Amino acid sequence: MGINAMHVAKTGLNAQQVRMQIISNNLANVNTNGFKRDRANFESLLYQIIRSSGAQTSVDTELTSGFSVGTGVNIVSANKMHSQGSIISTDNSLDLAIDGSGFFQVLLPSGELVYTRNGAFSRNDEGLLTTSSGFIIQPEIAVPAEATKINVSADGIVSVQIPEQVEAQEVGQLQLANFQNLTGLQPIGENFYVESIASGPPILENPFVAGFGKIVQGSLEASNVNVVQELVDMIETQRAYEVNSKAITSVDEMLRFVSNNL
Repeated sequence: MGINAMHVAKTGLNAQQVRMQIISNNLANVNTNGFKRDRANFESLLYQIIRSSGAQTSVDTELTSGFSVGTGVNIVSANKMHSQGSIISTDNSLDLAIDGSGFFQVLLPSGELVYTRNGAFSRNDEGLLTTSSGFIIQPEIAVPAEATKINVSADGIVSVQIPEQVEAQEVGQLQLANFQNLTGLQPIGENFYVESIASGPPILENPFVAGFGKIVQGSLEASNVNVVQELVDMIETQRAYEVNSKAITSVDEMLRFVSNNL
């Protein structure tokens, strides 16, 4: 029984250690544009059933409640919390924030399409809109080199002002992607997500249409990490880790007592 108790406490240590890693990652990305915090989801492990509920205790009586002993805990998943982050003004015409649902689409050199909420964009040598790492935004939007002003409307229409032209010239239309199950998206780093079987295929639409978010030019979406809450969770995790460690020490002392005195 003592060994079993140690095992249970060890699962608690492992689970709290993983939770601390998740919290640390949230805090490390508190200033990452468009970052969505992770939340650890715990579940109990299988129970050891000593007596089942309703088991016969005599010819005419039954147990009113069962006798089951838990075998520990496990972190079953870490969900991305896709709540809206604060919109921070930058006054940079190529900084775009999504106020509402949706993701920007980005094409990797491998040909894979990924999705992001980080709208810190720039132009490459061909005038195409890209991420800070140089990956091209989809659908492609080329800004003429002679453009003096870039305007992006709330519904994603990109237009530029060309010298000696009175009217602004429309050069492209941003398109957003959304998913039936956001928590099913697979994060791969660099603020990118890829679709999965759990997320379902992307639903494509223009911004500010059919429930999709609007584009806010000259702004970026901040991380949705709440530093105060993360620190509270960190203290809670630390205390839980200490308690499980204390449980292992106590069981070890009990076993030593039995070994020395019986």
